[in-house]
Amino acid sequence: MRSVERITVRGSDTEVNLVFRLAEAYMAEDSAVSISIAGGGSGVGIAALLNGKTDVANSSRALTEKEIALAHKRGIRLVAHVFAADALVIVVHPSVGVDSLTLEQLGRIYAGEIRDWAEVGGRPGRISLYGRQSNSGTFVYFREKVLGRDFSPALKQMNGTAQIVESVMRDPYGIGYVGLGYVAKADGSIRQGVRIVRLKANARRPAVSPLDEVALRSGDYPLVRPLYQFTNGRPSDKIKSFFQFETSPAGQQIILENGYLPPWPDMLSAYHALNPPSAQIETLNYYTETR
Repeated sequence: MRSVERITVRGSDTEVNLVFRLAEAYMAEDSAVSISIAGGGSGVGIAALLNGKTDVANSSRALTEKEIALAHKRGIRLVAHVFAADALVIVVHPSVGVDSLTLEQLGRIYAGEIRDWAEVGGRPGRISLYGRQSNSGTFVYFREKVLGRDFSPALKQMNGTAQIVESVMRDPYGIGYVGLGYVAKADGSIRQGVRIVRLKANARRPAVSPLDEVALRSGDYPLVRPLYQFTNGRPSDKIKSFFQFETSPAGQQIILENGYLPPWPDMLSAYHALNPPSAQIETLNYYTETR
C-alpha cells in the first residue's frame, strides 16, 4: 500500500483560506501527500512550531526577538519561506464619506485620538473601530506600522478577518483593516457594502489605492507585507515540493485569483529596506529561483 506523507500547517488567519486552496491544488497533483490546514492566528502557529505541534507555521508577520530566542534555546533553526504578499486594506462603511487618509490620521483614529468622522472630513458620527485579536499577526503589524503605540480600548477585537468585513458592512460608522484578498474578488471587482480607503504615507504624498498594481510593485502603497511560512530547518521532501508549487506559475495564479500578490522582488526589497529582516533567520523565496 502506498504511504502518504502528512503535513500539518497552522497559524495566520490572513493566510488560512489561501493556503487551503493552494494545498487542494497541490494534493490534486500529488496523491502521496495529505496537508491539513488550521488558523488561529500567526502567534498560535509560531507557538505550535516552537512546541513541535505543527510542521509549518503560517504567519503574516516576522518573528519577534522573543520567539527567535526561544527557538535558539530549544535548538530549533527557524527558516522563513516567503510565498506571497498581502496589501493591508482599510475599509469603511460607504456612508462614512471618507475616501482617503494619511497614515498619521489612521494611527490617531485607532489610538482613539480622533473619535468623530467629521475630524477627517467625513459625515459627523462617532467612529467604530474594528480589528483583530492580539494573537493575530495582522494586529501586531498594524500596531507597529501604523500606531506605534497601543490600540484604543474602544477597539472591537474580532476572531477573524471575515468578521471585520461583515461588521463594517453593518455599521454606518465602521472602519476596519483587512487583507486585500477578503474584499477583492477573483474578477477584480470589490465586495459590495464597503469602501476601500486610499492611503497617503504622509500629507505631502498622493493618496494611493491598494488596487493600483504599479503602486504595489514599487512599494508606494504603504501597507504591503510579505506572507511567511516558517519551518524547523530547511524544508525537504513534500514540504519543499509544496513550497515550490506555491511559487510556481500554477501556484501564483491561485494567489492572484484569491486577491493576494506574488512575492515580487522589487516590492519585497522596498519592504525590507524599511523593515530589515533578522540576520538570525534564513529566508527563502522559491519565486526568484524559478525566474
